[in-house]
Parts: sequence; structure tokens; C-alpha cells
Amino acid sequence: MGSDIFEKCYNFNVVNNLKIKGFYPYFHKVESVQGPEVIVDGEKKIVVCSNNYLGLANHPKVIEASIVAMKKYGTSCTGSRFLNGTNDLHEKVERKFAKFVGKEEAILFTTGHHSNLGAISSLAGKNEVLITDKLDHASIIDGCRLSFGEMVRFRHNDMSDLERQIVRCKGKCILIVVDGVFSMEGDITNLPEIARLAKKYGVKVFVDEAHSLGVIGKNGKGTGEYFNMMDDIDVLMATASKSLASIGGFIASKAEVVDYIKHNARTMIFTASLPPACVGAIEAALDLIVAEPERRARLIKISKKMKSAFKSMGYDTGCSESPIIPLVVGSDLVAFKMWRMLFDEGVFASPVVTPAVQEGHSIIRTSYMATHSDDNLNFILEKFEKVGKQLNILV
Repeated sequence: MGSDIFEKCYNFNVVNNLKIKGFYPYFHKVESVQGPEVIVDGEKKIVVCSNNYLGLANHPKVIEASIVAMKKYGTSCTGSRFLNGTNDLHEKVERKFAKFVGKEEAILFTTGHHSNLGAISSLAGKNEVLITDKLDHASIIDGCRLSFGEMVRFRHNDMSDLERQIVRCKGKCILIVVDGVFSMEGDITNLPEIARLAKKYGVKVFVDEAHSLGVIGKNGKGTGEYFNMMDDIDVLMATASKSLASIGGFIASKAEVVDYIKHNARTMIFTASLPPACVGAIEAALDLIVAEPERRARLIKISKKMKSAFKSMGYDTGCSESPIIPLVVGSDLVAFKMWRMLFDEGVFASPVVTPAVQEGHSIIRTSYMATHSDDNLNFILEKFEKVGKQLNILV
């Protein structure tokens, strides 16, 4: 008789060990609106771990649009987009998003993860190749694994290594898949060089704009606009759970490509569609990205201020070029300790440990919102300096 399949569960003691030490940082209850200040486990904290970059999650127009949509369409579409779960609001938002990013068509998935999982897995077949950055988001990796294609990885933002992998796979159909802004490191993909190589070797480019939409580019259209290269992105993905203040995910491309994904992506066909309230919020947030560019300007100003201040203190902020600013603190245990000390000081941050980062390079991931006040920011800096010195990270 074989061993108990649950044995690994019974022996999983990492969480309990962290809880015993008081360092467990996950699944804490947020009991208020997701703004710069929240109530967590009954106490007020300044948030420095949210992806609500433009601060739209509690914008009155977004909330009202969500309520209006729910009143008109109800709380659920009760089926997949493929069958009875598509309404006119889904299609209206898809057209609006496609127009915003300059693509022929777009399709709205129930989550951002589902967008990458469904699109990537359906686009790559047998004897075809997906070339990914080693630091791409997990949803990209999962999409590659679900596909019948071969996944090849290149060193992070290393264009010579990317070219080496393209040459090695020459003769096969290739799709390069990268994050626009990398979610842990905060740096921007080298789209100009990726596009040059794509043209040189006749391959296609897929960019995940989850952390760049609304954040970078003159009008908030993401990496393509940041480099003035929107047309060099063949497939554009964006989640609605960050700057768009909701949940869901878009895939935008040529009409034929979107139509193919729509009819082949398992995460489209076999998942219930996005609830109307969420779709209404997305539409309002898209309008606000256009109507209130001052939010993005404020976010950029904040990001520069915080990175400069952290570097002046002596923190290693890596190659961050965005509102995501990682602080390298050392071992996993130090990251967990630092999270606890910051939490006790009134700062709600995120520890990121192995295997998400290289061993010995665990980070406290900080991210900022356009709605952070100067007082919020100064409080954050004060506490990070205090705790960094107590842990001998700063000297």
C-alpha cells in the first residue's frame, strides 16, 4: 500500500514555526477601504504594499459605476463568457480598452492570472517556443506550462542571452513573453532591444502590462507608450486589479489573434465571467486614467522621492524605475523580523523571500499610491530608518 498523499501536509511546519515566533506576515485581515491608511487586525496602519497605484479603489466615480452596473445586471452573470456570461457591458469595456492601448480588439478575462494562463497556453502549440524572462510573473510561467509549447528562459533583462536563446530555437515559431514592469524588482523591460531582436528574427512579442498600465507612459498606456513603441507589442496583457481598481484581465491584439484566444483559452471557456459590478468599476477607472493625469504625475513624484530617500539611508533598492521599490535586507528570517517590527511601528509592508527571490537577497517590497500624503511618506521613511538601524541593515 502506498503512503498517505496528505503526509506532506502533516509535515508542513513552516507556517506554524513563523506563527510561534510572531513573524507570520500573511492573510492579515484588512477591515477598511484599501487606501494609504487601513485598519488591519483592528489597528491603523500606513500601507506600503498595495498595487492601488492611482488610488482609484475608493474613488467615488468608480464606486458609483460599480453600484450602477450591479443594479442593472445583478450580482452575477451565472455562466462563462463562452455561453451565457457575456453582456453588453463586457463588450463595451473591451472596445474601450482596445482603443485605449491602440489594438484592434480585446477580450476580458475573469482574472489577470487567467488572462496570461489562457492566452499563452492557447497561442503556443507543439514544436513552438515561448521565450520568457527568468523573473516573469508566475502567471506567465503557469501559462507556458499549460501550453504544448517549449518554455525557454533568458537571464533577467539580458538581451545577449535573449538573442542566444532565439538563435538556438531558430526555425521554430517563437513568442517572447515579458513583464513590462517587473512586479518584485520594479524595473522596466528593455522593450527597444526586444523589439529589435523580434524584427531581426521574425518572432512575436507579448508584454504583460499589469504593473505598468496607468503608471508609466505619457497617457498611462504602459511600457509600449513609455518607449513610444506601442505597435511593437503584438499581444498586450493588462490586469484590472491594480490601476484599474477592480479585478479581471485584458488581452489585446489583432482581431484574428483575439478571436482565436477567445475560442481556445480554457480559462475563458471554463470560468464564470466577471461580475457586472467589477466591469463597471473597470470602465470608470479607464475613464479616470484619461481624465486625471495628475494622479500619475503625483505617483511618479512620490516614487522618485522614496527611492532617493531610501538610497540616502543606505538601502539597496536594486534597479527600480517605478512605484515598486524593493529593499534588499538579507536572509528570509531578517525579512520576516523586519516585517514584524515595521508592522508594530504602524507600517504594513510585504516581505518577499525565497524562492521568489535569490537566497540571501530577501526583500521588503514597497509600492506607492498617488494618494499617499507627504505625512504618510515621511512616517514610512522614519520607521524604515528606525527598524533598519535596529536590525543593522543600516549603519
